[in-house]
Amino acid sequence: MANAPGMLAALAERLDEAGIHLEAVAAFGAGARGIVHLVVTEAAATRSVLRDAGMSFEERPVLTTAIPAHTGALAAMARRLADTGVNIEALYLLRASAEGMEFAVAVDRPDAMPTASKDAVS
Repeated sequence: MANAPGMLAALAERLDEAGIHLEAVAAFGAGARGIVHLVVTEAAATRSVLRDAGMSFEERPVLTTAIPAHTGALAAMARRLADTGVNIEALYLLRASAEGMEFAVAVDRPDAMPTASKDAVS
């Protein structure tokens, strides 16, 4: 979409009108282009809204994982994936609390997730 005033508002309004719940969102401008990453629970409805709005989009599945709230937890999770040759393509913070953080993680090879990571990913 265009990187212009009101574009994100228009997209959010369309998603809201369709009853789509956003789990996470990231939006940024890249020159004249606006890029929005959405984590939603209603994928089919979201596809329909984006198509009806004439927006191009890509989809990728995400896995969720929680890490404890202590120094090094994110580094350990990322290292565990890297050591098995799995690349993190996107990482979205879903929730944070004193107990820890929950992320949605898009990886290049979900089928190659290490056993320990699969146990930690729902």
